[in-house]
Amino acid sequence: MKSSIETSFLNSALTLQNQFIDIPGILEWVSKRRHDVKVDVTRLRFDEMTDWEFDSGTGDIKHKSGKFFSIEGIRVKTNGTNISEWDQPIINQPEIGFLGIITKKFNNVLHFLMQTKIEPGNINYVQISPTLQATKSNYTKVHKGNTPHYLEYFNGDKMCKKHILLDQLQSEQGARFIKKRNRNIIIEVEDDVEVYEDFQWLTLGQIKELLTEENLVNMDTRTVISGIPFGQYQRKVSNVYRSLAGVHSDFSEYGIEFLISSIDSETYLYDTEEIISWITSLKCKYELEILPIGLKNVHDWYIEADRIRHKDDKYFTVFPVRAEIANREVKTWVQPIVESAQEGIIAFVVKKIKGVFHLLIQAKLEAGNFDIIELAPTVQCLTGNYKLVNKPPFLDYVLKAKPSEIIFDTYQSEEGGRFYREQNRNLIIVADENIELELPENYIWMTLNQINKFITFNNYINIQARSLLSAIKFI
Repeated sequence: MKSSIETSFLNSALTLQNQFIDIPGILEWVSKRRHDVKVDVTRLRFDEMTDWEFDSGTGDIKHKSGKFFSIEGIRVKTNGTNISEWDQPIINQPEIGFLGIITKKFNNVLHFLMQTKIEPGNINYVQISPTLQATKSNYTKVHKGNTPHYLEYFNGDKMCKKHILLDQLQSEQGARFIKKRNRNIIIEVEDDVEVYEDFQWLTLGQIKELLTEENLVNMDTRTVISGIPFGQYQRKVSNVYRSLAGVHSDFSEYGIEFLISSIDSETYLYDTEEIISWITSLKCKYELEILPIGLKNVHDWYIEADRIRHKDDKYFTVFPVRAEIANREVKTWVQPIVESAQEGIIAFVVKKIKGVFHLLIQAKLEAGNFDIIELAPTVQCLTGNYKLVNKPPFLDYVLKAKPSEIIFDTYQSEEGGRFYREQNRNLIIVADENIELELPENYIWMTLNQINKFITFNNYINIQARSLLSAIKFI
C-alpha cells in the first residue's frame, strides 16, 4: 500500500497536463478571484480593538473568549545563539489546526483539491491554499461564523471511501510562535466530491510549477506537500530512473538529480544513526529557558497606542487590524497581526556527494521550538538580520552565488493569517567545488531521502526548510 501511495504521488508530481485546468488557466483563476472578492484591511489603534483586550495582570493581548491566540511576553535564556538573553513578544496558539488536502484520481493521476483563499496579511490577498485551512477555534465556530468547506472529510463526519496518504503534526515559525503545531494531512477519496466556487483540482506537478511564481502558493500548502514521500529504492533502481531521464525530455536539468536524491535510500554521507547522534549531542549542549513575563514587563519593546515595536525598530511589530473579506466564514473581524521589519532570506546550498545531491542543513535554535533545535535551511535570516556584523555561516556564499549556480530564486509569503505582508527571498544554489565537506558543528549534509524521513518524525524539520523543500520539482 505504501509503495502504491508513493508511486501515485510521484506520478502526479511528473504531470502538468490536467483535464480541468492548465497553468495559464490557474493564473487566470487566481487573478479573477483577486479582482472579484472585496477585501479591506484597516490598521487600528489598540483602543479600537473589539473582542480583544490587554490582560490587566500581565499586559498580554488575549481574545475575550480565551480562544484563537494571544500575544504574550517572554524572556529567553540560552547558550545556543550569539545573544544569551533577550525579551520578546510571541504568539501563543496552543490549538492544533487542520491543514488538509483532499485528493482524487482522474485518468489514474492523483489530483489535489486546492482553494483560492484570502488572508488579511497576504501581500496579494488571494493565494492557493489547502482544501481545508482552519484553526480549532475556526472550525468549532467560536467566531459564530460558517463551518469551513470540507471539514467533514477530516473530522470523521463524512461517511465515504477514503484513505489517509499523509498525516503529520508539524511545527510553525519558532521565532514567532511558542510551540505551535498544525496537523498536515492528505486524504484520497473514491466518491464524487462537490467542487465549490473557490476550488479547483490541480496535479502536484502543477502546484510545484506554480511555486516558481512569487507569492502565489501559500505557506500552508507548501508545508503540507513538503512531507510527500516518493519512495525508498536501492541505488540500482535509482540508476534506472537516471537512464530513463536520458531518453525522456520531461525531466528538468536538475530534476532527475533531485528525484534520485529523494528516492535513493542507500547513498549518503552520514547514515540515520549518525545524524540522530549529531542532533542529540546538540540538544544536550544547547540550553533554552523560556520564562513567561507578560508584555508589560518586556525590556526593549514599547507598547504604543497603535503598535508594539522594538526600541530600534528591529525584528517585527505587532498592531491591530480590522479585516473585511467577502468569502470567509466570518465577513468582518478584528485581530492583532505581526509585521516583519525587513524582508529575509531563506536558502539551501546543494552539493553532489557520492554522485547524489545532498542539501546543507543547519541545526537552528529558536525560542518557540518544541525541543530546542530544529533542522533548518543552510541560511535562514527571517528579518533582514544578515546585514549585522555577526553574519550567519554561508550567507556571503549565498549572496555572492553566480547566476548559473542559482536554480530557484523567488519571493514566497509567510502565513497571512498571523503575519502582515511578509515575504522572504527563497533560493536553491548548486554549490561549486569551493564548498568543503567539513562544516561548523551545527551543519550537516543530508539527502532529500533522509530529510523526508525526518519530516515524518514530526518537529524535526522547521517550517522554513519544509516550505523551500516543497519548491523542488522534477520536471
